[in-house]
Amino acid sequence: MKQTFLTVAAAILAVGCSEPKATRQKAPIRVRTEIVIGNGIDTKADGTTYVGMVEEAEATAVSFTTMGTVKRILVSEGQHVSRGQLIAELDDTQARNLLTGAEAAMAQANDALQRYGMLHDEGSLPEVKWVELQSKVAQAKSQVEVARKNLADCRLTSPVSGIVGRKSMRAGETAMPSQAVATILDISSVRVKFSVPEAEVAHFTPSTHVAISVDAIGRQFESRRIEKGVQADALTHTYDLRAHVYNKEALLLPGMVARVSVSHAGDTQGAAITVPLTAVQRKTDGTMFVWTVAADSTAHRTAVSIGASVGNAIEVTSGIGAGAHIVTEGYQKLSEGSRVVEN
Repeated sequence: MKQTFLTVAAAILAVGCSEPKATRQKAPIRVRTEIVIGNGIDTKADGTTYVGMVEEAEATAVSFTTMGTVKRILVSEGQHVSRGQLIAELDDTQARNLLTGAEAAMAQANDALQRYGMLHDEGSLPEVKWVELQSKVAQAKSQVEVARKNLADCRLTSPVSGIVGRKSMRAGETAMPSQAVATILDISSVRVKFSVPEAEVAHFTPSTHVAISVDAIGRQFESRRIEKGVQADALTHTYDLRAHVYNKEALLLPGMVARVSVSHAGDTQGAAITVPLTAVQRKTDGTMFVWTVAADSTAHRTAVSIGASVGNAIEVTSGIGAGAHIVTEGYQKLSEGSRVVEN
């Protein structure tokens, strides 16, 4: 009887110890997520909208042609400058001294030529000596011209009209030949750069009409001139296009984000949205995916097609829709079907 009791007790104990092991579950993984919205990139019934970036028409880096200490910078970033306007100066003390010396040498050579001229006219001066005097005058004149050029090079003027985009030097620094002092941007007209998937690039022609909206200034513009890039991005398989916009009021500034809307006959593309650039991952076969969280709090790899990237975001043209929960941090610990807790 005692042995039977011990056997039953052992069986109960064994069942009691094994039950937690069978029912134990792995703790959910804590991740950070973002809910996808169609922020600024969507498709309207009459066309498609892309994200673009404003670029200057031309950028000219201005620099001194000689070495010296920067005496002063006369412009500030964002300032409008005209062609020929003084931008900066070097310390010209040495250049002025060289010019003074060259002018003195030239005066001496001319004086000698004048004094020996009478002897030459009378035939009392050897021809070789006369030629030597003339050569010295020519050399002195050349040295004066070089000295004047060096003095003029201490003044840096703008070769074009535009706005100062960036100052690269300050007063007191040593400027080297061809070292940029400032960049002058021509924004009388600008280009809005945007990227389109390779499947859509054929829709665009040089005269395609696009509407451009810039939220930063609350204005809309139009462009009827498009430049098409001929080389695709190796990662995104998109082509860069540039829409030319006349910028008479200089409201559009380089770096502004714009929405480029274009109408295509028969366009049936779906709505596009943007996600953080770091949320998009690549499989070994080259396809792209993001981690999404389902309604039951499980994580899943979701294949996506991507478009243009702007800043820290990238356009997703297919695979997910607005309202999807995208994992942006902590995805390194996930596997298919992992249970997660969203932050």
